[in-house]
Amino acid sequence: MNATATHQHSNCLRCGRALRSAKSVATGYGPTCTRKVKAAAKAEVVAQYKAHLVAKAEELIEQGALIPLRSGIYLAPSSDGERTYKAHRTACSCPAGIKGLHPCKHRIAAHILSLAA
Repeated sequence: MNATATHQHSNCLRCGRALRSAKSVATGYGPTCTRKVKAAAKAEVVAQYKAHLVAKAEELIEQGALIPLRSGIYLAPSSDGERTYKAHRTACSCPAGIKGLHPCKHRIAAHILSLAA
């Protein structure tokens, strides 16, 4: 993902509370939710994925790039930032997700966020 593309959020993407610090506004998560998301990323369920894909998924989460839509479905940006995909912990509409050979970073990120909920 393009590192210069950032989103500004006024409410936490996980719990909906108002964000106060500049770091929280930039990432989209308050300090408590950030800890919970990071803990979920280390959960045993996530250990089933390849480490480099988990790292990419964590990067998406840290950048606040996944926007919750409804019931575990997230809007996720493409690597070049020109397209968006719908990601769920079980499927993704990106090209890698459609092929279904391996879970994509969007799907893993959605899985991590669903564990943190």
